[in-house]
Amino acid sequence: MEALAIRLSGLDPYVDGAIRIIAFYDTLMRRRVDLPALVRASAGLAECVAGFRLHSTGRVIRVAPDGRQASSPPATASTTAPITLDEEEVGTVWLERPGPPNPLDEVLLDRLAISAAAVVERYGPARTSMADPALVELAISSDSDEAARARALRLLGFSADLPVRVVAVRSQLPLDQIGALVCPAGPVKAAALADVGVILTTTIDPTRFPAGVRAGIGAADSPDRSWRQARTALRFTSPREPVIRYEDLGALALLAEIPQDATRDNTDVAAIARIAGNPEDMETLDTYCATGSLRRAADLLHLHHSSVARRIEQLAKTLGIELTEPTGLIRARLALTAWRLLDH
Repeated sequence: MEALAIRLSGLDPYVDGAIRIIAFYDTLMRRRVDLPALVRASAGLAECVAGFRLHSTGRVIRVAPDGRQASSPPATASTTAPITLDEEEVGTVWLERPGPPNPLDEVLLDRLAISAAAVVERYGPARTSMADPALVELAISSDSDEAARARALRLLGFSADLPVRVVAVRSQLPLDQIGALVCPAGPVKAAALADVGVILTTTIDPTRFPAGVRAGIGAADSPDRSWRQARTALRFTSPREPVIRYEDLGALALLAEIPQDATRDNTDVAAIARIAGNPEDMETLDTYCATGSLRRAADLLHLHHSSVARRIEQLAKTLGIELTEPTGLIRARLALTAWRLLDH
């Protein structure tokens, strides 16, 4: 390879310069330099101000050719390049060269961006939130042995002494955006598996999920168990409760274990299915079951309580359940929840 490089460099001065730049950054990587040293070396090589910005933290490094922090106001970048990790742009590098760019500036920035991505992945302070789906699947699969799971979690950036919580998500929003919102204080990794998004994190704030997102949150347990719990919790979500923690389900989680054929054959569930095509009836029933009160349901539905009472009376006749009695209300709640768990 060295002999080929020498032959190529003899044919074209540009190739000679490009090879020297590549070798320069290879040496820096072998020495395992940090970000400031990497930018400082780049500024000296380019003989102009070199800059680096990490999107997640806003951290900016600008270094002059003499190796000192650039004191001049930021100039318009003459050349820029994105820093990419796991197909996600996590930062930018640039040169502030007065006048036109040098013919080798693009090569220099390309190597700087690749090297910066490696340094960010190795040292932080922040990593990409998107991850290799195969690695995430290995971490959460029940078929993985503990050694393979531990290695996958380590490669994903999670410490062995911290429990990992898994979140199952359905949303049109990018997973990295959701992860950054709900996991601001700890490491987070995300990947799409089939039709469900997966977020792995050590800390999560359920109140920070944006509108339109459905999410089931598993307990901070073994990732494979947490993943099963998260998928179960996701099945219980609804427009009224778009985010559900598995531990909040309690005994209701047992409904997810009932075979679907048995659920469909249940008289109360079948009655719910008959009114499912009427959004007004479903909203009224859902709100009443959630509140257990005609007046509170009327407030939420923005209707007079007598109107809600008439609707509930009609629904009771249709369902064959006395909704104003405690037992009937429990039956309706369970039937509505069980119906939602069916794969429609």
